[in-house]
Amino acid sequence: MTSNIKIIIIISVLVVIIGLFGLLQKKPRKLNKTHYKKNWDKLQQLLPNKSTWPLAIIDADKLLDEALKKRRFKGKTTGERLVAAQHSLTDNDGAWFGHKLRNKLVHEQDIKLRKSDVKNALTGIRQALKDLKAL
Repeated sequence: MTSNIKIIIIISVLVVIIGLFGLLQKKPRKLNKTHYKKNWDKLQQLLPNKSTWPLAIIDADKLLDEALKKRRFKGKTTGERLVAAQHSLTDNDGAWFGHKLRNKLVHEQDIKLRKSDVKNALTGIRQALKDLKAL
């Protein structure tokens, strides 16, 4: 075998290996926008009643976590996935505000929600869902 043929064989093998590696990498899934829009509209219906504001925030955070998982961001918790996604989010602080407020609601008692906090939390989560191409 001449050295030119050996080089061509080596290059061909490398191209095949690189191609296979590319195929094996997990790509972010395309999200079903209809599903996310339907669920977002449902939680929006909870907003006129102050007593259901906590449920709206919890549902929004669940929707965000679902989108993060489907887009294959690594982590065991929503917080870990948010860290992994931070460079993909245009309002990372807003998404975190929403997630932290959800954590307060779930882990603490007698939380008094202000309308502005609910609005900021849902705005941050909504923007994250848009950035993830869920909405």
